[in-house]
Amino acid sequence: MTIRIFHASSPAATVLLAAAIDAGCFTEPDRRILLLSRTGPVPETVADVAETAGFERLRTRFDEVLSWNDAISPFHPAGWTPRADDAPLWERHFRRAWGLGDEELELVVDSPHAGPARALTQVFAGVPVDVYAEGPGGYGPTGEKIPPLTGVRVRRLLHPDLVPGARLLLLGEYGVEQRTVPAEAITRVVGELADAEVDLPAVEGPCALLLGQDLAGAGLIPAAEEAGLRREMVRGAAALGHRRLVFAPDPYAPWEDSAAPRAEAERLGVELTVLDSARPVPADVLLHRLRPALVVGCTSAALFGAARFYGLPVAAVGTGLLLERLTPYENAERIPATLADALLPGLGDAQAVAARAPDAGAELDDLLAAVGFAMRPRVRPDLRPAAERYLSTHLDDRTWRYFKRRRLASLALPGVVPARLAFLRGNPTLRRVARRARALRSGRG
Repeated sequence: MTIRIFHASSPAATVLLAAAIDAGCFTEPDRRILLLSRTGPVPETVADVAETAGFERLRTRFDEVLSWNDAISPFHPAGWTPRADDAPLWERHFRRAWGLGDEELELVVDSPHAGPARALTQVFAGVPVDVYAEGPGGYGPTGEKIPPLTGVRVRRLLHPDLVPGARLLLLGEYGVEQRTVPAEAITRVVGELADAEVDLPAVEGPCALLLGQDLAGAGLIPAAEEAGLRREMVRGAAALGHRRLVFAPDPYAPWEDSAAPRAEAERLGVELTVLDSARPVPADVLLHRLRPALVVGCTSAALFGAARFYGLPVAAVGTGLLLERLTPYENAERIPATLADALLPGLGDAQAVAARAPDAGAELDDLLAAVGFAMRPRVRPDLRPAAERYLSTHLDDRTWRYFKRRRLASLALPGVVPARLAFLRGNPTLRRVARRARALRSGRG
């Protein structure tokens, strides 16, 4: 008997897993368990994925639904991992609590370098692992080095192909096979959710959908700047001729504030509807039900999905600000911000919005390699040659926003080292000395 445990912490993850099951990406196990988690700063204030509108449709793919938060309470699900000596004890505990017995297990988790996925792969040591990436963050490098005994167990990386033509960097250090979950399977599952009873206000005629993201709640930018971005969304959509706007706050952000877009819409004389459903409504369901004439957002996966799966006009706002504010440089949101900035038309460019989002070209892979190496040089040292090639030929007023001078200097990368001294970048001894100097300066030496 084989039991497969699917971990998910968002509606988008659950949709992707359901679509992957429907598309035959997994062999049939004897038992499927969906393990849900809430990983916000204050998990108790965040709606559970099981409360999502239409979840009962997804529930049919699984034999049982369990809560990771309940299983490890009172520990915080985002930061808890077992001590190495305690992992076997936790495995026995979970096997007993979840009725797993001594059966063979398989894990399906998001990136195993952090959060519940990391804890699960440590508790169930030796178990085969499939990894999925439901958002644009998968195009970036693994967040940190994961133990080799975990990395070699990963068989595949499943993803929705949000950026056709671009290759994901996640787990590339282990040469993990990448498999795309078919777009038609994803939209079919979203259609199931949309056919369920969803509490949406009536919106007559074409509308522009504005996607909230709670960037301030995630600590990425100050609340005042996020309020400014929402006003910019309203202004930009109105400037493009849209008179009916729908603002969709992040349903999993407990303190989402819609005052700024409301005030801006009133000032401009445009109609703004703010979604306030009793049950959280996934953004993909809004795309399916509303079929908006324009979708505006910052780095939301739904923004990429609107262009990729529904062929809708999209526009990005605030990507430049976010790239400037993100700290540290290796912040996981850097890759989604880079992709949105490089690929999606800006809200202020009416011609680009009308032309729709372009497909990824060869230069995008080079840009991702350069940013990925600058973010995680110790995880992906193999990306240095690609980073050096890109930085040697593509740095200009537009592309400098994706890098920081101090970061390039600390890694001896092109852009800050004079050409006559370029040969020094390839000297491993000098690079070791530079790393040692940085360690001493930061107090680690």
